[in-house]
Amino acid sequence: MIRVLFVCLGNICRSPMAEAIFRHKVNEAGLSASFQIDSAGTGNWHVGKPPHKGTLTILQENDIPSGGLKARQVVKEDVHRFDYMIGMDTENVGNLRAIAGATGKAEISRLLDYVPAATIVDVPDPYFTGNFDEVYDLISEGCERLLAYICEKEGLTDQG
Repeated sequence: MIRVLFVCLGNICRSPMAEAIFRHKVNEAGLSASFQIDSAGTGNWHVGKPPHKGTLTILQENDIPSGGLKARQVVKEDVHRFDYMIGMDTENVGNLRAIAGATGKAEISRLLDYVPAATIVDVPDPYFTGNFDEVYDLISEGCERLLAYICEKEGLTDQG
């Protein structure tokens, strides 16, 4: 089982969007049995709440299921449970590395690190900017590239 955790600040915009998109891509590839996918935030402001309306709207517009998404905060145990911890921006990655210290087993990186042609390194936070369309496009491409990376690294083949 390959465990992937997507992380942003509050876990109501970017990381639940990435969780839903990545899960959808994994399902389309026929690899659902090989993955556990989750998301969390570094902050606790929205714990227990559903994703932001903008996130739910853009997922619905793109026929991406969003059921079951609920905000939670990253906990220390996550760095031992997950193989990949994917931050949406540099600050998220810094926070994850601080939580992990020297003990975590997870590979920690930014989502856009997997997009060689990306002109930016951080997925902007639509909670502040309202740019859910741009964020969806960035996350979708990042998830596509991340899945290809993991499949190659873990020796998985597309079953879809």
